[in-house]
Amino acid sequence: MATLNIEKYIDHTALKADIKHEDIKKLCEEAKTYGFYSVCVNPTWVATCRELLKGSNVEICTVIGFPLGATTPETKAFETKNAIENGATEVDMVINIGALKDGNDQLVLDDIRAVVGEARGKALIKVIIETSLLSQEEKIRACQLSVQAEADYVKTSTGFSTGGATVEDIKLMREVVGPEIGVKASGGVRDKESAEAMIAAGATRIGASTGVAIMEGKVAVSQY
Repeated sequence: MATLNIEKYIDHTALKADIKHEDIKKLCEEAKTYGFYSVCVNPTWVATCRELLKGSNVEICTVIGFPLGATTPETKAFETKNAIENGATEVDMVINIGALKDGNDQLVLDDIRAVVGEARGKALIKVIIETSLLSQEEKIRACQLSVQAEADYVKTSTGFSTGGATVEDIKLMREVVGPEIGVKASGGVRDKESAEAMIAAGATRIGASTGVAIMEGKVAVSQY
């Protein structure tokens, strides 16, 4: 693991409701300094990040239907279109969790496809399944539906629910989606050791507000 360029796995994240411009400016500066793969921000900050990151290699990730996933496919599609127009190069969408738990797979599929339809060829699509709210069978089904909808990634968590990423969930998700689709671990990855454990389990991206602590070998207190 010592040879890993962990910074290239990290989506440097700031998604709290009280984030201010100075916080976004700091986030972008840190992303450039440490060479993180992307910044992940709420849609209102996408255009700001586009200006702050101009000339850098840092991607701009945003969230769709966040954090509950309980908006309509049409709303998520519009959010995606607007975010891409403002400069987003990656979109992390939350599935309709209630529909999944109801067994309404068609709605879940339509939900993901609405975002895929807007983003395909313009932005990478990650599907947040919120593992802490799902049974094992539901996690498997959510991953299968994400593959069927032609998403680029599956992602564990929003970081705002009852739990975050676990090594066991990453292993399961990787097993279900196979080698061709990305797996993003998010929520609770607070230090280098836990980041490396997620990568070893099959994660190809780490979502964390704790990227600087991870890079400096510290243990962060908070997430997102």
